[in-house]
Amino acid sequence: MSIVRESVGLYPDVLLEETVLEPSLRQWWVLYTKVHQEKALARQLMGYEIPHYLPLVEKRSICCGRRFTTRVPLFAGYLFLFATEEERVTSLTTNRVSRVLTVYDPDRLSMDLRQLCQLIASGAPLTVEQRLAPGHQVRVRSGLLAGLEGRVIQRRGATRLLVAVDFLQKGASVEIERCLLEPIG
Repeated sequence: MSIVRESVGLYPDVLLEETVLEPSLRQWWVLYTKVHQEKALARQLMGYEIPHYLPLVEKRSICCGRRFTTRVPLFAGYLFLFATEEERVTSLTTNRVSRVLTVYDPDRLSMDLRQLCQLIASGAPLTVEQRLAPGHQVRVRSGLLAGLEGRVIQRRGATRLLVAVDFLQKGASVEIERCLLEPIG
């Protein structure tokens, strides 16, 4: 059983829906947190009712012969904040933020985050990818991940779909059958 509620990752639950992201005084910020402070910051932001997204994935481990399942941040040290300037300043008062990164292409970031959220929700085992290299842009035609767009990469002889958050130059990949993919443009 997890100590942190599952909903900590996304507040409010409808944050990544396009109607929520219509023009407003809010904008995207990327918070780089102090070491291991991502979930604590997310809990505080939820208490302040400040919209945010912390991509969490399950991690299984064994300690002293017992199996544990915990939820850990997909991108260690990063939390995505959708806030007004005043709410951004409030997030800094938590003393859990190391620095704030400005997002220059908010539409692209919100699309990347929606796709990442869908990829995590699929429950497929993910691999974090660093320093992305260009590959063929594809869209998933059918199946659980239908509609996702990303790049094709090869890892240990397997075809993987890479869904990236270009702003961070990071992403997550999942193994996928080539027959489910179609090229984009």
